[in-house]
Amino acid sequence: MQDISMETQLEFIRKLDGMKSILRMNILLDESRREDDAQHSWHAAMMAMVMQEYAAEPIDITRVVPMLLVHDLVEIGAGDTYAYDEVGNQSKEKREREAADALFGPMGEQGRQMRALWEEFEEAKTADARFAAAMDRIQPLLGNYWSEGKVWKENRIDYSQVYVRNEVTRRIVPRLWEKVDTFLQDAVRKGMLTDREHRVLQDLECVEEKD
Repeated sequence: MQDISMETQLEFIRKLDGMKSILRMNILLDESRREDDAQHSWHAAMMAMVMQEYAAEPIDITRVVPMLLVHDLVEIGAGDTYAYDEVGNQSKEKREREAADALFGPMGEQGRQMRALWEEFEEAKTADARFAAAMDRIQPLLGNYWSEGKVWKENRIDYSQVYVRNEVTRRIVPRLWEKVDTFLQDAVRKGMLTDREHRVLQDLECVEEKD
C-alpha cells in the first residue's frame, strides 16, 4: 500500500510536464528548435536499450532505463546546465540537490526510490550507472555531430573539451567509443570543432622553421 495519496502522485505527474519546457543547448536534427529535457531522457533511454550489447561490464537494462528517465528530473527545479558552462557548473550540485529535495521529498517511498536512482547515476560507482552516464554523454555528442556541429560552432567548442568530457566512455563502451572517436576526428576535419592544441603546435612548427 502506498504511503502517499493519489492526489500527491497526480501532482508529481503534473510537475513532470515541466521537463518538456527545460530546453537544452542541443538542437533537433531538423534544426527546427532546441531539444528539451524530456526528449533527451527518452532518447538516452532508447539508446541504452539499443546499444546495451556494447557495455564492457554486465548491466541490468531494467535498472538503466529507469535511471536515465529519472536522471534529469531535478532540472525541473534546477534548470539545465550546459556541459561546457564553467560558471554554471560551479553551482550545479547545490541547485540540483535542493531541487531533488523539493521534487522527491513529498513522494514518500516512491520518491526515495527515484532519488536513489538519481544519486546512483550521479555517483557513477555501479556498472549500471556508468553505462547510463555513457549514454547520457554520447547522445548529445551524436546530436551535435549529426547536426553539422551547429551548437559546437556557435559556442566555439574545442575538440579537447569534447574529448575530455567523453573519453571516460572508452572504458564503459569501448567498441562504441571507437566509432564516436572517428566522428570527433571528422568533426575537426570539417570545422565543426576547433582544435586549439593542434593549431598551437602548427604555429610553433612554423616559428621553428622561420628560425
